[in-house]
Amino acid sequence: MNITIHSRKSLEKLLRTNSPANTVIISFYDPPEEGERPRQIRFSEWSKLKVFQVPLEDISFDATAEHKVNYGSYFGEADALARFVLEAARENMDIICQCEDGRSLSAGCAAAIHEYLFGDGVFVFADYRYAPNQMVFHKVYNALWLAERN
Repeated sequence: MNITIHSRKSLEKLLRTNSPANTVIISFYDPPEEGERPRQIRFSEWSKLKVFQVPLEDISFDATAEHKVNYGSYFGEADALARFVLEAARENMDIICQCEDGRSLSAGCAAAIHEYLFGDGVFVFADYRYAPNQMVFHKVYNALWLAERN
């Protein structure tokens, strides 16, 4: 089981060259502004892939008030995502975490999954290519912990 981090561009390139087998994708995309169309990747061409798409703003805990959310209301999909991840882990599937730049939301998610499953998520925080979103890390890690116990 491998957990990898991708940007939108690198994932689209990967999918054009081959359709990864035994793989699930967690895809974060920017929520659309009012009147705007969503800009998520269209996975319909790759119908065999299991995909979990999440519209999520990349904000820090300090910016929650400015965005009219709090820790509790941010990333309401975390519980469903945890169930998706645990199912993939039980099936020993690879997990791709993807966001627009492949640095923050996807890195926070991958770090949480690594930490929960293998106890080594800190390596993502230590890698200068990434700037893991700490709220995503906490929300995913906590949701995984709770999902396995319920």
